[in-house]
Amino acid sequence: MNLTIHPDGRAVWNNRVMRCAVGRSGLSTNKREGDGGTPVGDFPVREVFYRADRLARPPTKLPCRPLQDADGWCDDPADPRYNRPVTLPCAASHEEMMRRDGLYDLVVVLGYNDDPIVAGLGSAIFLHVAAPDFAATEGCVALALADLQEVVAALRPGDRIAIRPGEGR
Repeated sequence: MNLTIHPDGRAVWNNRVMRCAVGRSGLSTNKREGDGGTPVGDFPVREVFYRADRLARPPTKLPCRPLQDADGWCDDPADPRYNRPVTLPCAASHEEMMRRDGLYDLVVVLGYNDDPIVAGLGSAIFLHVAAPDFAATEGCVALALADLQEVVAALRPGDRIAIRPGEGR
């Protein structure tokens, strides 16, 4: 599996070009919490979450589980659970994983800032569903749902997502 994300809104997978969205601040080699940048590098895929009320369980070889109403992700650098899943309600700053807008109907957790976790270097970097207009993300990479479903079906443990700066058309 080889998925490469480029700064010009292209994702290339098995010689196929797909449209993607990246962070509102573009690609970043100096990622910080809340900066809107998508981190540059090669990141392992960790696990898949999906909305069982909207999608069937995706075929994948990765660990996979349906999202629950109480699922969140801590984005508070001062909290010991930073860049980890949390159970809601949660007093620390967090993202709700059961989003109404459909962007987290299918989510691949990327292994960014998780081995080890360094407070403030960024959290919740996911590969997820793009907005209909491919609006910029808060730092994640987003694909059309159909493209993301194909990618998820092909992912295997040990696969990585490459996010590359400066590689134009």
